[in-house]
Amino acid sequence: MTVAENTAAAAEAVVPAASRAERFTGYDVEAFEVPSGREENWRFTPMKRLRGLHDGTATASGEVKVDVDAAAEVRVETVGREDERLGQAGVPSDRIAAQAYTSFAAATVVTLPKETRASKPTVLRLTGPGEGNTAFGHVQVRAEAYAEGVVVLDHLGSGTYADNVEFVVGEGAKLTVVSVQDWADDAVHVSEQHIKLGKDATIKHIVVTLGGDLVRVSPTATFADKGGDVEMLGLYFADAGQHQEHRLFVDHAVPNCKSNVMYKGALQGDDAHAVWIGDVLIRAAAEGTETYELNRNLVLTTGARADSVPNLEIETGEITGAGHASATGRFDDEQLFYLQSRGIEEEQARRLVVRGFFHEILMKIDVPEVRERLAEAIEAELEAVAG
Repeated sequence: MTVAENTAAAAEAVVPAASRAERFTGYDVEAFEVPSGREENWRFTPMKRLRGLHDGTATASGEVKVDVDAAAEVRVETVGREDERLGQAGVPSDRIAAQAYTSFAAATVVTLPKETRASKPTVLRLTGPGEGNTAFGHVQVRAEAYAEGVVVLDHLGSGTYADNVEFVVGEGAKLTVVSVQDWADDAVHVSEQHIKLGKDATIKHIVVTLGGDLVRVSPTATFADKGGDVEMLGLYFADAGQHQEHRLFVDHAVPNCKSNVMYKGALQGDDAHAVWIGDVLIRAAAEGTETYELNRNLVLTTGARADSVPNLEIETGEITGAGHASATGRFDDEQLFYLQSRGIEEEQARRLVVRGFFHEILMKIDVPEVRERLAEAIEAELEAVAG
């Protein structure tokens, strides 16, 4: 091999995929290289805090307890990994997701039957394996044709946990999902969430991250047929030392589908770190696409850091509309001045600004109990920084 050929081969080995569409997916753990932290997909993640999830040294030493409070119309099953339904929503796109897929012992499958409207939200409470233990899991939520319902995934407790979560939304179905990460301070959670929409299907996918030492949630939405509509919302609040990372990918591969992404986060305390990556791909065949993504970060104290990277890749000009926006900043001095000029103390004025910042997303959460709990959690966070 000539020097030029050696140079070209070396360049090919290290240059990352130019398009999000080119990222490798697969179920085989060993097909993925062990990430070093320099890769685009990992460059913001503190690798040493992953507790070996990324390099194969983390092995299952416990299990996550799954408690289900289901609507009467909803079917809940515990199935083995041989169940042919598993994997229908998507394929792991990184080594940890592949490790989780090959390591779980049993999966929880929640099904909203065809042409059924659930009478109440179905709540899955997933409690960690305990401090010092590691677990792998798998959950699939299926909304069959023209079904309608709400599913809440409530993550609590301690330990290290990696999982894949699937949402299979059938033709004409309407599904609302709320994934709450309210872990204890020691917890590490890495989750890849796969959304697949059928013809004229609709999903509202809400991610709320409050607790944990390191939490990394990666939702991917794909469209199987025309008319799909996905709304991806997120709310996060990072405290001192916490790392919260949200990586989204919306893959428009068929015509006449819509996506809207809005994530908002607040940060306070030394070394609080929030990362938001929003990738939207409009493929050549996806004519008539309408998409927009927005990320806003509010930094409440010095020492906190937010990274926000919106990416929009368009392969066809025949679209209805596409755009993205991102902003990170401190309190709006004009808002504070306005409130203080009307006799409101500075600390109370700051709280009002934060409440207003999150209000838009909180009002989109269709479960009053969850919405109220999150409002109380935000209030508790503000009390902490005030103290």
